[in-house]
Amino acid sequence: MQQYTLTIEANARPETLERLLRVVRHRGFEVLDLNAQKSQQTLTLNLKLQSIRPLSLLTTQLEKLFDVTKVM
Repeated sequence: MQQYTLTIEANARPETLERLLRVVRHRGFEVLDLNAQKSQQTLTLNLKLQSIRPLSLLTTQLEKLFDVTKVM
């Protein structure tokens, strides 16, 4: 299995974290480590993920989410 590190910036809304994690799970990725920081209007997530799938399958879907502003 391949391990990836991903940083996501999104609008800080109550449902944002749940929505992001649902996409991660549906795309076949396992979260190994999660670090979340919230400022007034921004949520920054640092994820360590594991999967046999390429990371591009996940990042393209995350970028489509309404509240996501940046995926690195």
